[in-house]
Amino acid sequence: MNKLLSIKGKRTVTDFHRELGKLMWDNVGMGRTEASLKQTLERIPEIRSEFWENVNVLGEGNDLNPALEHAGRVADFLDFGELLTYDALMREESCGGHFREEYQTEDGEALRNDEKFSHVSAWEFKGTDQYPELNKEPLVYEEIKMSQRSYK
Repeated sequence: MNKLLSIKGKRTVTDFHRELGKLMWDNVGMGRTEASLKQTLERIPEIRSEFWENVNVLGEGNDLNPALEHAGRVADFLDFGELLTYDALMREESCGGHFREEYQTEDGEALRNDEKFSHVSAWEFKGTDQYPELNKEPLVYEEIKMSQRSYK
């Protein structure tokens, strides 16, 4: 908290929040590509670095301070957005609501890869500038069968 309050930079917390949000929406949203994901993994550390050098959090730390709370959340969002992007890049398939453009059927439908990606991914943050650790838990279905969806 003290570090965030002491920076006294030129950009608002909201400015960083919006920049990260737009980056995630444009590059890691519903439609994504390997190139857009790699671009995001290059950009997030740059945004994070500038955030910790140039953010301006108004108010003090002694009382309830919504600006300080927002700054803490944006700091978390930077780390979470990076982990989410690593997961999206690793998952070489289109499944659910997310579409990797490189992985589609000839008809333009989502192309699943249940053999390789039938698991829950839990990424462990290892620190800034450290590659996170991927932990996998297999998905086991007893009553249903996984299948390719068609939206046509």
